[in-house]
This record gives sequence, structure tokens and C-alpha cells, in this order.
Amino acid sequence: MNTGTTKFPNERLERIHTALAAALEPSFLEVSDDSHLHVGHAGAASGGGHYSVKIVSDRFHGLRLVMRHRLVYDAVAEMMRAEIHALAITALTPSESD
Repeated sequence: MNTGTTKFPNERLERIHTALAAALEPSFLEVSDDSHLHVGHAGAASGGGHYSVKIVSDRFHGLRLVMRHRLVYDAVAEMMRAEIHALAITALTPSESD
């Protein structure tokens, strides 16, 4: 699996990455912390971060966008309660990422 950035600047990024990798077995996965772009936002003030995910997985084959996003959200559901305020998702199949 190509994991994009291999260094994790914080524990949350690593936990998001690990959860998505385990649940969706991606061929590519990149997770970015965009929280610095949302300083002062209500979600940021409560401690929840803003993240972007680009993920390529065979598990998305034949699924509409909303179902692909549901799989991603399900994988990080535990973190959505307090640690993730917003998650921007790009979810592709291998043939769509070429």
C-alpha cells in the first residue's frame, strides 16, 4: 500500500490512518491535518480537528459516493464523537485514480 506521507506529525493522524487502512485495505491512503486552516472555528475550539482523506480502495467498486463516504465514516466512527470535527473525503477505486 502506498500510504502517502509516512511520518505522522500527531497521534490523531496516525490513528485515522491506521483505522482506515485496517477497514478498507487501500492501495493508496493519505491523511492530512487541515486544522490550522480553521483556527477559531467552533469545532476547532471544542478540540475536534479538521482532516482531509484521499483513499483508493477496491472496496469502493460499484458504490455511489455517499456509500463510499459511509465506509470511511464507519471506519473512524469512534473518533467522530470528539476528535474529528470535519472530514473532507476523496474516495476512489483504483481505476478512477489512474
